[in-house]
Amino acid sequence: MAGRLRQRVRSLWATLRSPSVHFSLGFLTLGGFIAGIIFWGGFNTALEATNTERFCVSCHEMYDNVFEELKPTIHYTNRSGVRATCPDCHVPHDWTDKIARKMQASKEVWGKIFGTISTRERFLDQRLRLAQHEWARLKANDSLECRNCHNYDYMDFTRQSPRAGAIHERWLGSGERTCIDCHKGIAHGLPDMAGVPQG
Repeated sequence: MAGRLRQRVRSLWATLRSPSVHFSLGFLTLGGFIAGIIFWGGFNTALEATNTERFCVSCHEMYDNVFEELKPTIHYTNRSGVRATCPDCHVPHDWTDKIARKMQASKEVWGKIFGTISTRERFLDQRLRLAQHEWARLKANDSLECRNCHNYDYMDFTRQSPRAGAIHERWLGSGERTCIDCHKGIAHGLPDMAGVPQG
């Protein structure tokens, strides 16, 4: 058995190393280049299609729960008309970080298949765990998605409330805390925090 497997591997390797009988090296190189462009274009098109609010809220779990909570917040409607969409807060903008986040988010497909949060009751049962996971992710990346729009270096503390300005200057300037430490309920309702240590 092992001998036949070794023989097949050698035969495959010999086939891969031998020149093409029907196609020239130039044709194969050009074909590979064109195939690469098509693959890359398709990959990026799919990546961008899954990086829209429309895609995010296409399942009722998101539309009926967290999206409804976002609508009355300042991140959805405000006087300036600048609106944060789901990917703005939940998907990093940098390409490598975006790919890593998309790979992490592939676990959510399993949740959809198995109906982990298919009803409001199931969503509320899982809400604290889901929120803690997202808070930990934002804490680990220093609230990267928040800082895509809210940059500490450009904050005018004199235009903030005295309390907010002092807290931002003290904690964000020191690097000891990040946005998500204080702004956990900024765009979505908080889960039941009974028994959860605060701070």
